[in-house]
Amino acid sequence: MRPALMPLAFLLAAAPAAAQDFTNAGQLDADDVLIEEWAIPHEDTRPRDPFTADGERVWFVGQRGDYLGWLEPATGETGRLDLPAGTGPHNQIVDAEGHIWIAGNRDAYIGRYDPDTGQFMRVEMPNGVPRDPHTLIMDQSGQYLWFTAQGANKIGRLDVSTFELDIVDVATDSARPYGIEIAADGMVWVVLLGTNKIASVHPDTLQLTEYTLPREGTRPRRIGITDNGYVWYVDYAEGYVGAFDPATNGVQEWRAPNADNSRPYGMAVDAQNRIWFVETGPEINNFVGFDPVTETFFSQTPVPSGGGTIRHMQFFEPNGEIWFGADTNTIGRAVVMPQE
Repeated sequence: MRPALMPLAFLLAAAPAAAQDFTNAGQLDADDVLIEEWAIPHEDTRPRDPFTADGERVWFVGQRGDYLGWLEPATGETGRLDLPAGTGPHNQIVDAEGHIWIAGNRDAYIGRYDPDTGQFMRVEMPNGVPRDPHTLIMDQSGQYLWFTAQGANKIGRLDVSTFELDIVDVATDSARPYGIEIAADGMVWVVLLGTNKIASVHPDTLQLTEYTLPREGTRPRRIGITDNGYVWYVDYAEGYVGAFDPATNGVQEWRAPNADNSRPYGMAVDAQNRIWFVETGPEINNFVGFDPVTETFFSQTPVPSGGGTIRHMQFFEPNGEIWFGADTNTIGRAVVMPQE
């Protein structure tokens, strides 16, 4: 696989925002978290999946606008890099060298942008397969980029040095592999949104194993892993947060605060192994904290902009904050572990 190179240039926003456009600062109840949101000046482009490597610049993609963007929260300044038309970027992450990797969901490619050189590299999927790179994650070594392909029903692994691609087929038809995480032992875990299953992929053999969750109606959408190795998921269809123990294949579940109307979607695990997720069913999305030790929902905070739908989140440990994108055309930050 030979990647294609092309020059692309950033455009600064014409009128950077001077401050957050939405915040609940000064209105917090005892168990609320501080949430701040910045309106992105590209209307109806669904800015999503923010990722920061340093807490100073936050990268995101405009799924409906075919761009890679950035936000500097200290000033509110934003920038935009237009991607090839039809990219439909779904997700992006930043690697240890500062390269931004982009899932070209609607155009069957994975992109890499180098902020230092301005060079954009396009890695095509062979013969367009899989057709829809979805959610990306880098392994601990930095050698392999793993990704889900929901519509193609596949999981991919890209060697970022050689650009060789391995494809793993999901056994269950229309399983829709969605959220993806990598455990401390290197095992790759994926939730299968189209069915009541999660799956693991062994990093050495690429063997895929499916695990059936207890309730037939479960539709797991996002995933997180705690230090004890438990694989956590949110059930979008029936409103649960659940934990799968790979050592025993046991499952525990707790009903989310809004139950059938919960629609939990974006999810993250913090440095205290607490689970954070957003209920997208309520008209004003509900940002929820769950403590596995006490088995209690200890925090519920309305999203200031309303949220629309919050689809994916990143926990940035140095600042104790979670970054998210919202369908209200905002990029948001929730401080879940205030710094002393």
